[in-house]
Amino acid sequence: MADTFSVTRSTTIDAPPDAVFEHLVDFHRWVEWSPWEGLDQNMERTYSGADSGIGAVYSWSGTRKVGEGRMEITSSDPPAKLGIRLNFIKPFKAENDIVLSLETNGPATDVRWTMTGPKTLFSKIMGIFMSMDKMIGRDFEKGLAQLKATVEKSPPQR
Repeated sequence: MADTFSVTRSTTIDAPPDAVFEHLVDFHRWVEWSPWEGLDQNMERTYSGADSGIGAVYSWSGTRKVGEGRMEITSSDPPAKLGIRLNFIKPFKAENDIVLSLETNGPATDVRWTMTGPKTLFSKIMGIFMSMDKMIGRDFEKGLAQLKATVEKSPPQR
């Protein structure tokens, strides 16, 4: 059994890469499309560090459905790639890396969302019942569909 996991999902959005990237690089905008928004109406959100881009930090705390954690943008190559360090605190501890990649596809953008990390004891036990790919993949699919809908209906911000 491998000691790491990787989950990737992708979609094509009918907008140029810079229009998609602006929804990713600013954590304040994740409330518009994140698959975990709406799971806990009372979830507490904290933004710190840079307003967007490298050094921007988003922390959350809520019910067991959303848990507690922290994301920090660690790399940014606009409008092609964004790197994020994800730290889960509750209901289990885990540290993972997220890469959001954007590639021009004619007038559209191919978006790929990948999360990698070490398999923790919790994820190894959960893996007996359901793979990380199936557990997280569904959330990524939902998030990408919501990102697509959000970007395609909103004009670029400047």
